[in-house]
Amino acid sequence: MPQQNEERLQKVIANAGVASRRHAEDLIRTGHVEVNGVVVTEMGVKVTDRDEVLVDGVPLGKERKRYFLFYKPRGVITAVTDDKKRAVVTDYFEDVQEHLYPVGRLDYDTSGLLLMTNDGEFANMLMHPSFKVDKKYVAKVQGIPTRAQLMPMRDGLVVAGKKLAPARFTIISTDKAKKTAIVALTIHQGINHQVKKMFQALGFPVMKLSRTEYGPLTLEGLQSGEHRPLKPIEIQVLKTFAQKGLTH
Repeated sequence: MPQQNEERLQKVIANAGVASRRHAEDLIRTGHVEVNGVVVTEMGVKVTDRDEVLVDGVPLGKERKRYFLFYKPRGVITAVTDDKKRAVVTDYFEDVQEHLYPVGRLDYDTSGLLLMTNDGEFANMLMHPSFKVDKKYVAKVQGIPTRAQLMPMRDGLVVAGKKLAPARFTIISTDKAKKTAIVALTIHQGINHQVKKMFQALGFPVMKLSRTEYGPLTLEGLQSGEHRPLKPIEIQVLKTFAQKGLTH
């Protein structure tokens, strides 16, 4: 009979705050995890609190929680590893010993504000669908939209059969010679490629995209590729936002 306190290895790693569940699975597959001195690379292994679990030689629970705001450059994968050897976000944190991973994702060709942490509970709260924090993007689009043409965004566009939450927008500037425009868009959902899909649906393909704000956080003081630790008050504000969403 299985013992009552047996749990899947990837869940134990995630609950310990070392990684999200998906990242924990990646760590297992790539040989970073040992159980009782034996490297485990297959899914489905279960452990108890009596088993010794090490990630890259570090026992679970020994890492301090770390939280960073990162200005992700374009042309960087939002992942911890890449089988094609492309640049990944963790390449910019070689000075940090803890096992960081991204909270959510930004596309390869999208730059901007990304959170990095090793706190699995914190990351899972922020990625939960109920977490409705505003995220502001600045997009360079083909064509010069009018306010009237973008107004459907305020009502909630239907994209691929799915009605999206209302978004706020501001047309920052236009270039009549190049037939392009710069538009700021604020959303609180996290649908894959959402901003690009919204502009595409209205006939204004995105040429360049950056996330400039995440809730109360901005990129102020950072250059592309740089990061800074989150302040304790910033961490607490995000946790409070997330917990409110989870209880409604």
